[in-house]
Amino acid sequence: MRALTVLGIETSCDETAAAVVRGAAPGPGEILSNIVFSQLEEHRPYGGVVPEIASRAHVEKIDAIIVEALSVAGVGLNDIDIVAATAGPGLIGGVMVGLTTAKALSLAAAKPLVAVNHLEAHALTARLTDGVAFPFLLLLISGGHCQLLGVADVGQYRLYGTTIDDAVGEAFDKTAKLLDLPYPGGPRIEVLARSGDAKRYALPRPLRGRDGADFSFSGLKTAVRQLVQTGSLDSADAAASFQAAIVDILIERTTVAMDMFRVDFPAARNPSLVVAGGVASNGAIRDALGNLAAYEGFQKKIPPPGLCTDNAAMVAWAGVENGQLGRFDSIGISPKARWPLAGAPPGGSIGATVKT
Repeated sequence: MRALTVLGIETSCDETAAAVVRGAAPGPGEILSNIVFSQLEEHRPYGGVVPEIASRAHVEKIDAIIVEALSVAGVGLNDIDIVAATAGPGLIGGVMVGLTTAKALSLAAAKPLVAVNHLEAHALTARLTDGVAFPFLLLLISGGHCQLLGVADVGQYRLYGTTIDDAVGEAFDKTAKLLDLPYPGGPRIEVLARSGDAKRYALPRPLRGRDGADFSFSGLKTAVRQLVQTGSLDSADAAASFQAAIVDILIERTTVAMDMFRVDFPAARNPSLVVAGGVASNGAIRDALGNLAAYEGFQKKIPPPGLCTDNAAMVAWAGVENGQLGRFDSIGISPKARWPLAGAPPGGSIGATVKT
């Protein structure tokens, strides 16, 4: 297939990002630029993302970020083949900013538009970085999502398990608050855990041994709260014990999903385990999943930490993949706060086929 040059825009949460990527499926692709403005300082006083603040920051920053992305890439709008933007899921105000900007650029430059599912962008990142072949097993772990899926092709997913309560990143952040750690909490727990005793506190592993590959983290968070209430907690040991419990849960559930994947894709030889999402930046989790993949006969494919967290390069690559399949969207497509890979698209031509 002919290589495409795609401008990607990402505004689903608290990063304002734009990138230019060039390539053709199955990858790898070339990241010509990847500009990310983080709003951490704006949200830190509140201990979490404030949607109104995030939306306003996107409006203030998006134009300059796009100009910088084009400049760093050494291209103009006329050199772009496709404009791609996250259309959901995410904070609806932020998604609206990025998608509306993409629509304006698409009209002004007469370029086709691809409305990207943010989760699919995460899912396809390993093809951008490593050219991972279909099918592969995906573990998507982030602040808002925790899912195991068999990825048969672009837009074709088999859902094996999802969280029945908190997402894993949410569990990290809420536990960090309980331990009085500053925002963002997940990276703080990882650092603190390095000096702690992971065996100090016997924390639960919810759903361990149960059928299926679903996750649950609320009971683990509650157990940490109960420890905090005793008043004699060692924070480092608590962080290490919590992180160890998370790792055990992810390993056990992923092992179950590997068996399900083998049944669904018996012809797959030496398949890949792809781990994506912001929590995939955690070193302990990356190492443990790498060991599991090697033991189970899977290739571990985890993008670099900077491409695990929200960024526009992954959105641009999703534009490459969908564009090469002729999947474009109309200017009338609407943003969507919720858009699971297991659900219907917000409009236009892009959708996910999911078998459960």
